Amino acid sequence: QQSKPEKISAKVASQERELILFNDDINTFDFVIQTLIDVCEHEPEQAEQCAMIAHFKGKCGVKKGEFDVLKSRHFKMSIAGLTVEIL
Repeated sequence: QQSKPEKISAKVASQERELILFNDDINTFDFVIQTLIDVCEHEPEQAEQCAMIAHFKGKCGVKKGEFDVLKSRHFKMSIAGLTVEIL
């Protein structure tokens, strides 16, 4: 007898996720900072810190929230040419 796949519970679907920005050698610091301000609603200092962390450590968590909330920010940052992922 085949088992039916389990449905994802509302609790799992609503778990907090994180939008991760990855370093690249294409975009300037100023562009990354401005994108974080525009898309993630960061203050300039926070955006600068995230850009520096991504540059030196390879990645930085830039926003936390539910998947559905982060999805549009992920899309906007991807369209802008930044490398991002929701984890």
